[in-house]
Amino acid sequence: MATKKSPAKSAAKSAAKSTAAALHGIDLAEYAARREHVLKTLKDSVALVFAGDMDASIHGEFRAHPHFQYLTGVVDEPGAVLLLDPLNPVEARRTILFLKPLNPELEKWDGFREEISSKLKAMYGVGTIMRTTAFARFLLEATKRAKRFALLHPLSAHTAPVSPDLDVFRKSAERIPGSSFVDHTQLLAVMRAAKSPSELALMQRAADITAKGYDAVLRGLKPGITEFDVQELAEHGYRTNGSRKAAYHTIAGGAFNATVLHYHGNREPLHDGEVILIDSGAEYMGYACDVTRTFPVGGRFTPRQREIYEIVLEAQLAAIAATKAGTTFAAIDKAARDVITKAGYGDAYFHGTGHHLGLEVHDITPEGPIPENAVITIEPGIYLPAENFGVRIEDDILVTKKAGGVNLTAAIPKTVAEIERAMHG
Repeated sequence: MATKKSPAKSAAKSAAKSTAAALHGIDLAEYAARREHVLKTLKDSVALVFAGDMDASIHGEFRAHPHFQYLTGVVDEPGAVLLLDPLNPVEARRTILFLKPLNPELEKWDGFREEISSKLKAMYGVGTIMRTTAFARFLLEATKRAKRFALLHPLSAHTAPVSPDLDVFRKSAERIPGSSFVDHTQLLAVMRAAKSPSELALMQRAADITAKGYDAVLRGLKPGITEFDVQELAEHGYRTNGSRKAAYHTIAGGAFNATVLHYHGNREPLHDGEVILIDSGAEYMGYACDVTRTFPVGGRFTPRQREIYEIVLEAQLAAIAATKAGTTFAAIDKAARDVITKAGYGDAYFHGTGHHLGLEVHDITPEGPIPENAVITIEPGIYLPAENFGVRIEDDILVTKKAGGVNLTAAIPKTVAEIERAMHG
């Protein structure tokens, strides 16, 4: 005879799941499905995904490795490790989440953590959670059984430290005869590139919040304020509309500084007759928005600024029209570059046209064509140091099967008429 579930236990479990979903913005079942897909792809190989460690000083902010966040949704467990062991005879142990031991003395400073319990497992949506003190033993069992080590973390250049999974597996291979490595570094790159409906909803929310920040800039921009004032207008707009922070350091470059791609000074005063190039975006639940606009400080473009602006806008619209699933960044870049080169400014456009966007601003890029439901940036520009200004226009584009991507950041004024109207409205 089946027994009824305790209403209290059911309510607690439901509340834990709701809390987790609210924290992550993505249902726990989606994370579980991602892990299951990886397990099936690994077949007979063992894999590890590391969260990374926290800066020991109070100045650092912990950010879990995007691969770890993508597979677990866990963002506040420095030192955590995910073991994927598809050959484990115990099904519940084919995925094990290892967390650092509790340290009451340290947690008085950094915040108290949950004991391993049904509550914690429900909150994270992982059935088997252990402490990292048991990691070596379970890894040894898994690697002896499989003798095939799958690499999931991105590979490193010879000038950088090796990836954390390769570092551990090399030590394991020294102790387990007959071991071999399998390159699966493209697996999570491909998975992360094609966004799920839940991810797209978070990215659209980040775009909507970013639009609020740019609206604040359009209303507050005027001669006499500084580049930092513009940065603060944008970022305050993000924080007051649901974002905890900007997705990256805001670029706010006026006059000559608009010609420096990654200008970070943001301290110069702004003058009538200049333009300011703003490259900024909000982060929402881990997902980044990345937008660039070029605005006239005094509210009106000069004829020369308008001329260059219209060329860049034409190039960007051509690139967006060329965007569809199965195309390449090279083809999108060519669509934009052809317009700028034909106008005579090819040498003034010296960077690529875009990149993947997601859990990272410059998100991981898989090999091959751009998949359906990827989100990419399209950001052509013309930079004229001798004339003391530059123009870049950037939007976040959802890649679909049909030609012409869907602009997630279309709410932010972009045409000359829209910008000037917004600044005088």
